[in-house]
Amino acid sequence: MASSERALLTDSVHDALQELIFSGELESGSPLSVPALAARLNVSRTPVREAVQQLIYEGLASHTRNAGARVASLDAETLRSVFEVREVLDGLAAYTATRTASHDTVAQLRKMVQIQTELLDEPADQRRDSSLDLQFHTLIRETANNRPLGEALSRLDGQSHLFRSDVWTADLNRRLAVSEHERIVAAIEAGDAEGARTAACAHVAGIFVRTQRV
Repeated sequence: MASSERALLTDSVHDALQELIFSGELESGSPLSVPALAARLNVSRTPVREAVQQLIYEGLASHTRNAGARVASLDAETLRSVFEVREVLDGLAAYTATRTASHDTVAQLRKMVQIQTELLDEPADQRRDSSLDLQFHTLIRETANNRPLGEALSRLDGQSHLFRSDVWTADLNRRLAVSEHERIVAAIEAGDAEGARTAACAHVAGIFVRTQRV
């Protein structure tokens, strides 16, 4: 197999394992047995082994000597730390994106928020809504055009997914999140970089507070 084909297969296996983790099919603490996962995904062990190593690097899995790799667990203190860093970095991404966003980018962001708003009248679909949320934030981060920033936020996003919340299942939380997205886009469209930073920081901070409510 050519190196490019092997890399594509590893990426495909990584995405499949990530989806199993995010969907809850592989819960926190679940073992990541390379032979078992290779059989489950009908692939050889090598891409699975490489994908698991990537998950460990991303903080989605951990490795313990003599116990192997397992899906990572996110305790309350780690979750708080993840959101504190995300708050700062997402604010920076929105600030930078405001200064570089084209008319087309603003139009794409507007369309994304419009779709999210229209879906508020439909039943919640956590997988669909969380995917749209990720697309929204990814476009802002890509527009910021800062690779280290984007990579750090991608890793933090993955870790925050380990915590199950009702952000995209509870009606009020869905509406608040979309409203916060609207404020971010309005600031970017107006060229208000500081306003975009403030709105993005408030969005992440708000999500964290809402995940802690009982």
